[in-house]
Amino acid sequence: MLRTLVVVPALDEEHTVAAVVAGVRRDLPGADVLVVDDHSSDATGARAAAAGAVVARLPFRLGVGGAVRTGFTYAVREGYDVVVQVDGDGQHDTRHLPELVAALEAGADVVVGARFAGADPYGVSRTRRAVMAILARLVSAIVGSHLTDVTSGYRAAGPRAVRVFAEHYPAEYLGDTLETLVIARRCRLVVRQVPVRMTAREHGRPSQGVVGSVVYLSRAVAAIGLGMVRRWSVPVPVEGAP
Repeated sequence: MLRTLVVVPALDEEHTVAAVVAGVRRDLPGADVLVVDDHSSDATGARAAAAGAVVARLPFRLGVGGAVRTGFTYAVREGYDVVVQVDGDGQHDTRHLPELVAALEAGADVVVGARFAGADPYGVSRTRRAVMAILARLVSAIVGSHLTDVTSGYRAAGPRAVRVFAEHYPAEYLGDTLETLVIARRCRLVVRQVPVRMTAREHGRPSQGVVGSVVYLSRAVAAIGLGMVRRWSVPVPVEGAP
């Protein structure tokens, strides 16, 4: 059986993190939970520990990418085979965790939990949805797999991907979502998606309106471009991957 670690990056999520940990332990009982406290100013770490998670408190804020990379590094050090990323704000429905892991067992290296793949409607503005559709088509062409939600942070990584991301996981804005998919492709990893349900975003401020969406698209394309030009090593051979 594959050893599984659920990594929960969390910044000032004291009101939701305990429920997230409880959901993971209920829906994926064989997994361990690591909450990476991104130098929160509230009781996030204490409440995560009280709920039964291992807590890594960062000495200063690294952002989502840095927090998740900490989780991958911990996973490699402790001998985990699978890493699943779950947001600390309760946005990700933990009932889908077994489906993400099952997709890894079926042959994928990276599995994206997709909001726009039929599991449940997810409300975003028309302009933002158009931008996300453009990004989905672009990244799908790069990775060679049909993806509908390339900015989703609800993901699972198998053994080969865990080793890649422990070494190369980017910390830049949107690097933790878009660039990681490009990295996966360039390292000959297989990327798939499964439909999931998510609640409305509770943290951060997504871009609004035409101007905000254009800025978002520009930064997203830059993140994809970085993934295309950087050099990435493949830590283990991937037989039969394109």
